[in-house]
Amino acid sequence: MIADDHTVVRQGLRMLIDNEDGLQVIAEAGTVPDAERMARAHRPSVLVLDLNMPGGSSLEAIPRLREHAADTAIVVLTMQDDPAFARQALQAGALGFVLKEAADEELLEAIKLAAAGDTYLNPRLGARLATTPAEPAGPPDDLSEREVEVLRLIALGHTNAEIASQLFLSTRTVETHRAHIQQKLRRTTRAELVRYALEHKLVDL
Repeated sequence: MIADDHTVVRQGLRMLIDNEDGLQVIAEAGTVPDAERMARAHRPSVLVLDLNMPGGSSLEAIPRLREHAADTAIVVLTMQDDPAFARQALQAGALGFVLKEAADEELLEAIKLAAAGDTYLNPRLGARLATTPAEPAGPPDDLSEREVEVLRLIALGHTNAEIASQLFLSTRTVETHRAHIQQKLRRTTRAELVRYALEHKLVDL
């Protein structure tokens, strides 16, 4: 089963997987709730799960998926190459973590390993993970310096467009940073982000 919010990506993944002997895509989903519902309904051997989808946190959904579709192995497929996400995904119960920039063969290998109950981690990311402490010093909750900057401006009431202008970024890039911040902090509303920023003395309002 494929869970990704981009139709073109799902189509490409379906073609790749269906063309591999012994593999077949039986369902697709474009949101986190749909992924959970369809995984329970179809009980796929493997779920290829995008980390950044509408409808909630994919990371938070992993334990629920493992609970309600225990026979389904989860392979995370994402553009996010931060070791913190890999650590969280694997700790939550995923068996694979593959970067979208990786070769097609890497995803197919991860799917086959996961189906057999084995773990796959992108080699480059695995090397970084091995040298990154579980509780790194610096910004809280594995936030990057750029994410801390974005969080501060969110807490101060700036819109995504205003933040993009101040940091010389595109609005889409700011939206991506914001999504990563929400996933890392497991907070979705601006009020929750403001409270977090205050608690960790990232802003002084």
